[in-house]
Amino acid sequence: MNIAKIMTPKVFTVFLHETDTVRQGLEVMKRHGYTAIPVLDLEDKYLGCISEGDFLWHILAKGSADWKEQEKYRIGELLRRDFCEPLDIEADRDRVIEALLKQNFVPIVDSRNVLCGIVTRRSAMEYLFEEK
Repeated sequence: MNIAKIMTPKVFTVFLHETDTVRQGLEVMKRHGYTAIPVLDLEDKYLGCISEGDFLWHILAKGSADWKEQEKYRIGELLRRDFCEPLDIEADRDRVIEALLKQNFVPIVDSRNVLCGIVTRRSAMEYLFEEK
């Protein structure tokens, strides 16, 4: 499987930076309607993903859903780095399919751990269907 062929490139992928505020993250998630979004450092290295649940647990822990209040906190403070493990751009078909059985998308990184893009479950299924 040629990952680059089915991957949504980073320029067309929604992502956050660890230094973005929680308010910014909530606004991005609301605008796009996603349930999880990749998080990068300032050098675009992949750190993990943040989900709706991460925001919910944060709001419950802080006791406030006030938008202004959420500007005090950074995405990096909420990030679970073990959530949504990335795959290397050279990963084989079986690893991609195995990862997509567990999640809706898989972040794809290069040898420097820089995000290249994502492979969605839908794009992989379409590729496999056309391959028949």
